[in-house]
Amino acid sequence: MPRAVARTREGDFSLHGLLGFDLHGKTAGVIGTGMIGRVFGRIMAGFGMQVLAHDPGTPAEDLLALGARYVPLDTLLAESDVVSLHCPLVPGTYHLIDGPALAKMKRGAMLINTGRGGLVESNALIGALKDGQLGHLGLDVYEEEGGLFFEDHSNLPLQDDVLARLLMFPNVIVTAHQAFFTREAMNEIAQTTLDNVAAWQAGTPRNVVQARS
Repeated sequence: MPRAVARTREGDFSLHGLLGFDLHGKTAGVIGTGMIGRVFGRIMAGFGMQVLAHDPGTPAEDLLALGARYVPLDTLLAESDVVSLHCPLVPGTYHLIDGPALAKMKRGAMLINTGRGGLVESNALIGALKDGQLGHLGLDVYEEEGGLFFEDHSNLPLQDDVLARLLMFPNVIVTAHQAFFTREAMNEIAQTTLDNVAAWQAGTPRNVVQARS
């Protein structure tokens, strides 16, 4: 998409190098089936994709009802055309997707990370992209995003060599941790915050976060 937009703005309407693929009939791998992962899985099922899921917790009934299968991580990586990360960053998930994990993925598959940057070993992405093992990459988070994202650095040389190399690939899209950034979501965040303050003042705590094993 970025290549297509850039071309048309320059008056180039050729289709060379823009061939995509259908989602229908492909397999989506959802790693982490909390609230966001379940929504993603339902959307992918709506496109006619087979959904594979991996989560150490209890399988989500709504995904099972759509025909999703919970499988070991290695099976998910080997069989998925699209792999999307929706798990928290804890010691057990740090660099969950590293060089060996990328090598287990279906050749030419797509990896999407809108979870946490540390879930993916950034350096390993370069080699996987160069040799075609990883066909497509979408990042809304980045391992070293601190001090970089949410600020304007357009007048400065990019100091992060790995990110600079990732941005050079035509099959990579990087956004600045903005997947959550909608008008509706910001309103909900504000309302939840106000509700929590009111509940705290009244002595009735709400929205208690419980860790999952």
